[in-house]
Amino acid sequence: MIASINPFNGKTMKVFEPYSDAEIERRLELSSKTFQCYRTIPFSERAKKLIRAAEILEADKRKFAEIMTSEMGKTIGSAEAEALKCALGCRYYAETAEKSLADTQIRTEASCTFVRYQPLGPVLAVMPWNFPFWQVIRFAAPALMAGNTGLLKHASNVPQSALAIEELFLRAGFPEGAFQTLLVGSDKVEALINDDRIKAVTLTGSEPAGRAVACQAGRQIKKTVLELGGSDPFIIMPSADMSQAMATAVKARVINNGQSCISAKRFIIADSIYDDCERDFVARMKALKVGDPMDPATDVGPLANKQILADLEDQVQRAVASGARILAGGRRVNGQGFAYEPTVLAGVPRDSDVFREEFFGPVAMLFKVRDAAEAIELANDSPFGLGASAWTQDKAEQEQFINGIESGQVFVNAMVASDPRVPFGGVKRSGYGRELGVPGIREFVNQKTVLVA
Repeated sequence: MIASINPFNGKTMKVFEPYSDAEIERRLELSSKTFQCYRTIPFSERAKKLIRAAEILEADKRKFAEIMTSEMGKTIGSAEAEALKCALGCRYYAETAEKSLADTQIRTEASCTFVRYQPLGPVLAVMPWNFPFWQVIRFAAPALMAGNTGLLKHASNVPQSALAIEELFLRAGFPEGAFQTLLVGSDKVEALINDDRIKAVTLTGSEPAGRAVACQAGRQIKKTVLELGGSDPFIIMPSADMSQAMATAVKARVINNGQSCISAKRFIIADSIYDDCERDFVARMKALKVGDPMDPATDVGPLANKQILADLEDQVQRAVASGARILAGGRRVNGQGFAYEPTVLAGVPRDSDVFREEFFGPVAMLFKVRDAAEAIELANDSPFGLGASAWTQDKAEQEQFINGIESGQVFVNAMVASDPRVPFGGVKRSGYGRELGVPGIREFVNQKTVLVA
């Protein structure tokens, strides 16, 4: 079913019929034909359209925020911030794409040697619900500036967000077919990947979804970028600014109601400061207000749907059964839709199944370590490698964490966050390839070597 269901009250707001095979075919053909013309449009013209998209995002941020909040439950303030971040991403690529994709000159024995970056064609984006605008824009902005066209298969619980983004690009002046939404279920993805008109695929989502897309695209020998799950460590050492570290730790765990791949999930704390940190962290988590995400005073809204709530509840119960202790929370919130209490677990055994899983909700795990070396060893004891946050004023420790942690990004004395200006992605089971920055815009181009003797 493709439907908008309000996660705070469980009410179905709108139901959509999936597109017919004929409509899918029409949109695929339109994307392919549009690409042939759109790829010839100068960077300056593409940039004007993308700047216009940024202006619309800024002007209509409240409208877009209400769509996001009503469909997946993020707090209204964070939803407005998401719309503004999308505008920032659009402006960044409008301003930098031409330079990022300028010919790269290489000195050889020939009279002229260079690399030219040319668009591939229609790119299929399979996107998740948790950041329903930002996840899409961070693909679409660089892809459109590079001269590609985009086809969006969004999560089935955020169809209004998907349609709003399609309308955004049309309002901004992009030609019909440059960016289209496909209201289809996951069962249509394989056929889309197999279609010769689709030249590449990008996915942000779960590990099983990533495996499926990578296998399907691999059989067709098509480029993929995967941004999958994470179980990010948040390391606190004795030299850290404790007040700032603890305030940031809570924010990093419950951002987006705890439903973020790069939210901090495993809190690794030096034993000499552990007891104080535990007390502070638990008190801060207990003080958070859970409630209506449309209320500006709410800190944590509901989870996106009942299955995510059930999965999180099961994980906490299995953690306790394996020997973990609940220091805060651990229950559903009655009368708050799919809400779950901000929860703190201690003593999760490293040999338990749940230790190696991703908690996609406001549940934190606390761990005690002797020193930086043990912190790195524990941080790396995970199938994931997306991001990491390390808090220390010691320069030697900072270098240890930067060099030793197996992840796509390490933030020192700051929480992990995506930024249009720098590459974003993971290692291990967190995926491969990069979004954002210069590497992001170069993922879906033909890096063509040209030599003139």
